[in-house]
Amino acid sequence: MNPNEPIIYPPARHSDVVDHYHGTAVPDPYRWMEDPFSPETQAWIAAENGITEQFIHAMPQRPTIQQRLTELWNYPKHYTPFRKGDWFFYFKNDGLQNQAVLYRAATLHGEAAVALDPNALSADGTTAVTSMAISDDGRLLAYGISVGGSDRQEIRIRNLETGLDYADVLEHCRFANIAWKHDENNRPLGFFYNRDPEPDPDNPSAPPLHNKVYWHVPGTPQAADSLIYARPDAPTLKFGPQITEDGRFLILFVWHAAIARNRLFYRAMESDGDFVRLIDDANAYYTFVGNVGDTFYIQTNWQAPNGRLLAIDLAQAQQDNWREILPETNDILVSVNIVNNQLVAINMHNACHQISVFDLEGNPAGAIDVPALSAITGQWGKQCAPDYFFKVESFIDPGTVFHYNLETGELTAVWETAVSFQRDDYVTEQVFFPSKDGTPVSMFLTHKKGISLDGQNPVLLYGYGGFNINHNPAFAAHAIYWLESGGIYADVNLRGGSEYGEAWHQAGMLANKQNVFDDFIAAAEYLITTGYTQPAKLAILGRSNGGLLTAAVMLQRPDLFGAVLSVVPVTDMLRFHKFTAGRYWTDEYGNAEENPEHFRFMIAYSPLHNVREGVVYPPILLTTADGDDRVVPMHAMKFTATLQAAAANGSNPILVRIDTKSGHGLGKPTSKWIDEWADIYTFLRATVQSK
Repeated sequence: MNPNEPIIYPPARHSDVVDHYHGTAVPDPYRWMEDPFSPETQAWIAAENGITEQFIHAMPQRPTIQQRLTELWNYPKHYTPFRKGDWFFYFKNDGLQNQAVLYRAATLHGEAAVALDPNALSADGTTAVTSMAISDDGRLLAYGISVGGSDRQEIRIRNLETGLDYADVLEHCRFANIAWKHDENNRPLGFFYNRDPEPDPDNPSAPPLHNKVYWHVPGTPQAADSLIYARPDAPTLKFGPQITEDGRFLILFVWHAAIARNRLFYRAMESDGDFVRLIDDANAYYTFVGNVGDTFYIQTNWQAPNGRLLAIDLAQAQQDNWREILPETNDILVSVNIVNNQLVAINMHNACHQISVFDLEGNPAGAIDVPALSAITGQWGKQCAPDYFFKVESFIDPGTVFHYNLETGELTAVWETAVSFQRDDYVTEQVFFPSKDGTPVSMFLTHKKGISLDGQNPVLLYGYGGFNINHNPAFAAHAIYWLESGGIYADVNLRGGSEYGEAWHQAGMLANKQNVFDDFIAAAEYLITTGYTQPAKLAILGRSNGGLLTAAVMLQRPDLFGAVLSVVPVTDMLRFHKFTAGRYWTDEYGNAEENPEHFRFMIAYSPLHNVREGVVYPPILLTTADGDDRVVPMHAMKFTATLQAAAANGSNPILVRIDTKSGHGLGKPTSKWIDEWADIYTFLRATVQSK
C-alpha cells in the first residue's frame, strides 16, 4: 500500500440502536462492537489490522526505526532497592528482557540471586508481576501476576529459601494490596489481602462490586481464607490493607473512585472487633504515612489543596484535635515518609521534585539535593533506620539510584545508567504560556541544542490532563529516537492533573473538562506562534484519558495538527461507566445516564458523538488491545468506525492498531513496547516528518 493512496476501509454494519438521554435521542450504530469476541467484531478487527499493517509496512524506514528503538531500549534498568531482614531486594532489567527480574542480595554490590523471574512465567513475556509483598524476614514472597495485560491478578506465594512456590493460588484479585503479619520473633504468619467475588460468567465485563478483605495462611487453599472485612451496605467500596511498621495496627485504605478521595479505617492488630472509622468522609485524600505509638501521621489535601501533613492522636481523634505538622505551602506536597524518625518530604515546584527533611514536629532539618528539571521515580526507607534510597530521572537521563544517610548526611550514587546516545547533545527547557481563559500553563520542551525557531521542526506534543495525575520529567527511550530524528518532544502540564494542586485538578474535571482541551490547544498554538513548528509538522500523543484528549482536540481543531495518536483512548463518554473499571471514573467525568447536567457537558466533547461528516481530519492512528479490561477496546473501535464512515473525499488515513495478548499497558513486555513504538514512529514518518 502506498501511504499516499486513498484507503478503502472495511465495511462496518450500521445498526439502528438509539438510546434516549433525558429527552435526547442518541444513535449508537456500532453497539455490536461492544462484544469484542463476536464473529462480526473479530472479522472487522482482522480487516482493520490488515489495512494498518499494510500502511505501516509500506514504509521502507520501519526496519531501521525498529532497530534503533531496540538499541535505545537496550540498557540496564535498575529500580529502587529495599531491605527485608538481612537482604536487599531490587528489580533490574538487563536491557531487552520482556520483564524486570527481582533479585535478592546481601549487599547492593555483591552477588545477587534471582528471587523471581517473570520471564519464566510465559514464553512471550506477556505474564507480568503487577504487585508483591515480602515478609519482614525476607523469606516469603507473595506476588500477583497478570496475564495478557489484564488488570485481573492471581496471587502466588514463594519460599525464597527454596525457590519453590506453594500450591495455593488466590484468584479474583484486582488492584490487590498484600500485608504480611508476623509473630513476636518476626516470622511470617500469613497476610491480609483484598479481592472481588467471582465474576458473573454471563457478564464478564461488568464493573466489579463487593470487594472484601481476607486473611490467608500460606499452604492453605483460598477456600479456607477468613473474611476480615466487608461492606454489603456499600458495594462500590474497595479496600487496601496495610500494617503499620511496628505491627500494632491494621489499616484499611478505603476508596471508590479513581480520583484521590478516600477513607481510612483501622483496628488493633490483635483485635477481632470492628474497624474504627477514623476518617469516614471521602472529601479529600488521606494517606497513612506512619505512626509513633498511638499517633498517626496523615498526608491530606483536606482544607489544603496543595497538601499538608497532620498528626492524629487516637485517644482524641476528633477532627478538632488534629495537629498540623507540615502546613500547606505554594508548592505541592507529593509524599511524606518517616525515615530515621524524621520526615522526608517530596515537594513539587512547577512539576519538578525537591526533597526536604523535617523532625517529627515539622521543624526543618535539611534538604537533599536533586538536579533541576527532574523527578523522583522511586523511594524507600524505614522508620528506625537512616538509609533512604531514591531514584532521580529526567527527559534525557534514564536515572540514577541514590543512597542518602540521614544520620551523616552522606549522599552516594548506587547505580548510574549508561545509554547509547549523547545526552550532552540535548537540552530540556520549561516554558509558560496563557490558556484560552488566561490561566498560565507550563510545558517541558526537549530537543537538540541550537535548534532554529523557523517553524520547520517536527514536534510530538504529549498530554494527559486528568485524575489528579501529574506529568513530571520522565525518561522514555522511544522519545530519544524522536529527538535524534530532529524532533522536539513536548510534555504539557494540563489542568486536571496534580502539578499545581487539587484546585488545578478540579479546574479540569466534570463540567470543567473543556479547560483541559483549551490548555492543550493553547500549547499547540504557542509552539506554532513562537516558531518551534507549524501545524503540518505537529503531532499529538495521548494515552487513556490522554487518548480522549487527543481525539477531542482533533475534532475541535482539525486545522491545528499534522497527525494524531490516540492510544487506548476513552471515546464514548455516555457509556464508559458500564464496563469494567469505568465505574471508578464517574467522579472525574460525570454520569450522563443519571444526571441531565452531566449529559449536557459530556456529549458536548464526547469524541464518539462529535464526528462531523465531510470534514478532513488529520491523519490518526488509534491503538487498543484485546486484553484491555480497563479502557475496553470498544472505545477505539467504535470511534474508528465512526470516523471512517464520515470520511470526506481525499481524507487522511484513519487507522486503528488492535493488539493481541496485550492490555492497557500494565505489564506489557519490552518486545511489544518496541513493536508499538516502531509502528507509531513509522506512522509519523509517513505524516508529519514527510511534510
